[in-house]
Amino acid sequence: MPPKVRDLITDLKRAGFIDRGGKGSHRNFIHPSVSKPITISGKPGDDAKHYQIRAVKVALEDLANERQ
Repeated sequence: MPPKVRDLITDLKRAGFIDRGGKGSHRNFIHPSVSKPITISGKPGDDAKHYQIRAVKVALEDLANERQ
């Protein structure tokens, strides 16, 4: 079972990403150490899409690599 959108948002916020808002159900997250913003769409209770899961994973890995 895929994670929920709320789980992805929680992971991003724990890592220090800032929610810059968005239109409708879209949320844009930025971090000073990561060059590319992450966009998550959907209601918090929706299942996350595979590309959203991958985008969050890549962003968190980029952040971990920056900190080393």
